[in-house]
Amino acid sequence: MRHSLWPIAAVILLAVGGYLGFLALRPSELPTGLLYGSGRIEATEIRLAAEIPGRVVASHLIEGRAVTRDDELLRLDDRLLRLQLAELEARWVAGEQSVIRFELLLNTARHHLGNAETELERARTLRRTGAIPAQQLERSEDRRREAAGEVEVLTAQRVEAAANLQALEQQQAQLALQLDKTVLTSPIDATVQVKAVEVGEVVAPGQPLGILVDLDRPRLKLYVAEQALGQIRLGAPARVRVNAFPDRYFEAEVSAVDDRAQFTPRDVHLPDERAHTVFGVTLRLANPDGTLKPGMPADAWIRWQDEEPWPDTLVVPP
Repeated sequence: MRHSLWPIAAVILLAVGGYLGFLALRPSELPTGLLYGSGRIEATEIRLAAEIPGRVVASHLIEGRAVTRDDELLRLDDRLLRLQLAELEARWVAGEQSVIRFELLLNTARHHLGNAETELERARTLRRTGAIPAQQLERSEDRRREAAGEVEVLTAQRVEAAANLQALEQQQAQLALQLDKTVLTSPIDATVQVKAVEVGEVVAPGQPLGILVDLDRPRLKLYVAEQALGQIRLGAPARVRVNAFPDRYFEAEVSAVDDRAQFTPRDVHLPDERAHTVFGVTLRLANPDGTLKPGMPADAWIRWQDEEPWPDTLVVPP
């Protein structure tokens, strides 16, 4: 009889041991006051491209190098543009001299016109008294018409010369703008992520030359079930963990919440698999040492109840 009880006892021990093992290995439940989500680290990327064609004569693009705003990244050959600008400057000097010359001629012609008008008035007065013949009055009128015509011609020539000078100034401004475009600088403080061109290559407008990434302000886009949306608020604290640094938590906060629901993305895991519509939530992360990189998979926990403390260890819910 005693021997017949051993199989029953063994079965009971195995069952108890299996249950205890299940409890030990079962994933922990999400602590109160926290919401969980996962996604990939994102960062603002700036794709460098030239606005004008040219040959690369200098490059300071080094992958992984930190750059600051207005740092020179690339320089294109500008010799032809500088020659064209020098030619325009010479033409502008000549045009300016032409305007000055027409100003002097016009001043002289106006003086002659004034004299002719004075002479004509005197001749008309003398003709009325019969002191001069009609032919002399006609000659005074002819000289006045010739002087007026000369002023009209010189005025038109002066206007044309001034217009040509203004056109040259516009061409100079355009060339100066083109020269500025031969130097590509960094628009922000960033890190060079991709270098796509070498010195000596000829590039076309719009051709990708490199990629800058802003690692100072990375983001994490995750999704929460529609019924949990009421627990999310802007500025709510969060913590993020990436696979590359499993023992480190990065501080974050909720910076944006989508205003429209969407169907659950195919590659997104939610604790509640019954959730068919979700809202996107964006976290802004602190990354002072540049550890976080775009594309890193990450787990995130949002604390929506301020009175609940952060647990020592955060676990991914089942």
